[in-house]
Amino acid sequence: MTAVPLTVLSDDEQMFYDAIYDFAKKEISPRVSAMDEAGKIDADLIPSLFELGLMGIEIPEQYGGAESSIFTAILAIEALARVDPSVSVFVDVQNTLVNNAILRWGTEEQKAHYLPKMTSEWVGSYALSEAASGSDAFALRTRADLDGDEYVLNGSKLWITNGAESSLFIVMANVNPELGYKGITSFLVEKGTPGFTVGKKEDKLGIRASSTTELLLEDCRVPASNVLGEVGKGYKIAIETLNEGRIGIGAQMVGLAQGALDYAMSHMLQREQFGKPIAHFQGLEFQYAQVATDLEAARLMVYNAARLKDAGKPFVKQAAMAKLFASQVAERTASMCIEFVGGVGFTKEYPVEKFYRDAKIGKIYEGTSNMQLATIAKEMRRSYQRRIG
Repeated sequence: MTAVPLTVLSDDEQMFYDAIYDFAKKEISPRVSAMDEAGKIDADLIPSLFELGLMGIEIPEQYGGAESSIFTAILAIEALARVDPSVSVFVDVQNTLVNNAILRWGTEEQKAHYLPKMTSEWVGSYALSEAASGSDAFALRTRADLDGDEYVLNGSKLWITNGAESSLFIVMANVNPELGYKGITSFLVEKGTPGFTVGKKEDKLGIRASSTTELLLEDCRVPASNVLGEVGKGYKIAIETLNEGRIGIGAQMVGLAQGALDYAMSHMLQREQFGKPIAHFQGLEFQYAQVATDLEAARLMVYNAARLKDAGKPFVKQAAMAKLFASQVAERTASMCIEFVGGVGFTKEYPVEKFYRDAKIGKIYEGTSNMQLATIAKEMRRSYQRRIG
């Protein structure tokens, strides 16, 4: 099946999307089932993602990157998710969270040291969440104590995407818990640093090939030069990075929904009952027409948020809306597609079952749906308050 026409794209953007989708169909699709069963990404795929430039989309050319935009990144994320949301989020976290944070807050020395690695061989992870720090992101307990020209980190992190494959971790720790969130600081921690251990990998419902791990820090000594941004400004980095990350998750959910619908439509056009393809029955027509309408609306919301961000305009509310709505649409779409396909859709032999499992995480990670609603409400209050004075 060819790529769906995306009418809001330029010719170059459409060509890029089509190229990534073709790659995904040829190189990723044959591995999806095995990777899901094994619960890990095929290591042979990772070099190809670097060779295509997908692991450094916004990084400047001087560091080996494509020097493109968040919009280009979300096109890649969407196209990959159409085939395997696990590979999609692998690329997503690298670009929207890790590379983005280094680009925005890294020193020139940090950029020169790390960005060439991030475009050529290193995978990155973003480590904020803890057992007691989920939606209340700034309740983290990981400590960082200054000792000479080093910080000593102690604590643990949970739900760390790409943890099993990563060489670089952006770790949030508090240098002064008495200051609350104003003590939170970001650190660049390399795999292999003494005292730093990647812990157990979670056995998940969906996106199983995407590794989700815990991190353990026991007297982990990190040079003070590896502080990302200013000491005590980690909360700002966390908030602003996740705002961009939500656009990526929205794109992942749009791609997932499109992949499920692609398969279901193909099935309904070939599956005959009562002498004609089931796609011609009005009872199904009304349902898949509504699914397609919701999906297009979600796609346009995601694209709008990305365009705003690239234009340097406020996008926080739009990113939250896009993530919220796209995750809702993905879950509904994947569920409906199982019904469209019928009994075989409930089996692991057909891809819609996996899309359904993969969709659930969209309402949870990088900010739950309720947290998105809270963000939207806060932004609305600010907007209306400015109007009324």
